[in-house]
Amino acid sequence: MTADDSFSRLEDDDYPAYTMGRAAEMLGTTQGFLRAIGEARLITPLRSPGGHRRYSRYQLRIAARARELVDGGTPIEAACRIVILEDQLEEAQRINAEHHRGVKPGTTAPAA
Repeated sequence: MTADDSFSRLEDDDYPAYTMGRAAEMLGTTQGFLRAIGEARLITPLRSPGGHRRYSRYQLRIAARARELVDGGTPIEAACRIVILEDQLEEAQRINAEHHRGVKPGTTAPAA
């Protein structure tokens, strides 16, 4: 792997670049919070060869949304469910908009 390959991975939202400790620090939360949202199946961190949790930038954005709700007084399980339902609603609205535009879902081409 070249240095260019390594740097391009850091730009990938799905690349698991952050350890649990670093992720918790970035979010201003605890490692226990990250474990709890994992147990609630909001995010599933990838594991390093040594079994350590690794988080992507995309996962950290999801965790931050849950943390905002929890900080506002929402129980963690409910916060995770809210974030999941918000994402499902957004996807359904996107598909519905494509359908109304006559676009085959999942593509940019008009439906036949």
